[in-house]
Amino acid sequence: MYQALLTRKYLTTKVMPLLASLGVALCTAMVLITWSVMGGFLRMLTESGRSLIGDVRIVWPNTGFPHYDDLIARLEADPEVEAATPLIETFGIITLPDGRTEGVSVRGVDGPGFARVTSFAQTLWWKPLGEPLRKDRVGEDPRLDGREMWRRLYENGLSLTRPDPETGEPKAAMVLGIEVTDFNRRTRSGFYIPMVIPQQTAEGGLTHADIFLPLQGELTLRVVPLDSKGRPREVQTRVLPVANEFESGLYDIDRQTVLVRFDALQSMLQMNEGLRLAEDGPLDPFAQEGGEREERYEVDPARTTAVLVRGRTSDRDLTGFKARVERIYAEFAAAHAGEVPSAAVIVIQTWEDANRTMIAAVKKETALVLFIFSFISMTAVFLVLAIFWAMISEKTRDIGVLRALGAGSWGIAWVWLRYGAAIGLVGSVAGGLLAWGIVTNINDIHDWMGESLGLYVWDPSIYVFKEIPRHIEPDKAAFVLAGGVLSCLLGALIPALRAAFMHPIRALRFE
Repeated sequence: MYQALLTRKYLTTKVMPLLASLGVALCTAMVLITWSVMGGFLRMLTESGRSLIGDVRIVWPNTGFPHYDDLIARLEADPEVEAATPLIETFGIITLPDGRTEGVSVRGVDGPGFARVTSFAQTLWWKPLGEPLRKDRVGEDPRLDGREMWRRLYENGLSLTRPDPETGEPKAAMVLGIEVTDFNRRTRSGFYIPMVIPQQTAEGGLTHADIFLPLQGELTLRVVPLDSKGRPREVQTRVLPVANEFESGLYDIDRQTVLVRFDALQSMLQMNEGLRLAEDGPLDPFAQEGGEREERYEVDPARTTAVLVRGRTSDRDLTGFKARVERIYAEFAAAHAGEVPSAAVIVIQTWEDANRTMIAAVKKETALVLFIFSFISMTAVFLVLAIFWAMISEKTRDIGVLRALGAGSWGIAWVWLRYGAAIGLVGSVAGGLLAWGIVTNINDIHDWMGESLGLYVWDPSIYVFKEIPRHIEPDKAAFVLAGGVLSCLLGALIPALRAAFMHPIRALRFE
């Protein structure tokens, strides 16, 4: 009973122990905030990676492989596969309306099929909104006005087409990453506003055009096709309208990626079905000596560089699902032996494999930062030790009185251990509440710092994501809070042992 009374008295009347609680609170909050931000960064990275490539992808880059329709049919016949879709990826150059040229990653996709495998439909930016974004508290987003135009733009983006202004027939189009052109200004509320585009006149002057690319903009795309041996051919150029723009949440992707309708890019890269000149055409036996070889043509089947696959459940075992895809591809390769890459050389990756380098780097950085901050948090142990050592020196006579009244050595030790646990509990709870408040409102705090102090810490071009990620995991939070209590117990242990084995007569005579 006396331990509880003394703990409550010391906790409510002494200032120094409360300072120890403050130190524990700050250390706990520091570790929790760091873990939440780094954990949120890792979570957003993996989720974004999964949303862009599905669960598994089958890749043979550059030259591609044929008969992909048969492979997709075999995959979708499997009960564990939700959908599969072809994808062509290459490097290209686009020319913008202001005369700039940009090197971009060009991906040829079949819009509806791509949306079934990935989160493409959710990433399309120009679409009707039913409610404002989280930061748009006054509803300034232009997509909230309910105009029919936004629905048309969404449909155009999903199909990667745009109607011809003269005939009304849908034409193959491209969907740009929202940051590719620099023609959209991102507001602090999180939405984009199209900007006025500067254009150079024929006389060398400068004019400004109010052009909204998804409605009337066209861009010139240049790509270099490769033959089946990987040899470059003549550069292909095509003017394509813009159907929409997308935001994946990954700045690098939104800055460097252009989506083009699959058949259009396939044609530009000469990967569509056609006739090719056979390299081993037979000689004409009746031709004169030195005569030309008889020309013989063969059907060159259409090719793709990748097939993306999505499973039926979101919590599947990706390793087992990848093995199933590998078995299906092995059967496909055996059926088309000599025409497609063998199962031994084809690249089959999960979304984790595709992002493994960055994911591993973030995990190592998280572990390193947490180790450093946890090491710094050990100051709480020495802070509690120093305060308790001084308090025991101050309360030596009180300890002697307790021992004279019959209190045991371990009962005295338990007073100080209990006191240390109470300080740790108060500090950990306060630190947890502080961390929760900061992590929950971290982007609002960052925006306030930028507006009021001109201090913008989070640059999306450096940190990949446009907002500060955060994710609080209850088990990790409980681990940190328990660590705060244990650190105080550890700091109180040596002073408690000193008090427990103090001689009662000498303690009563202490001045």
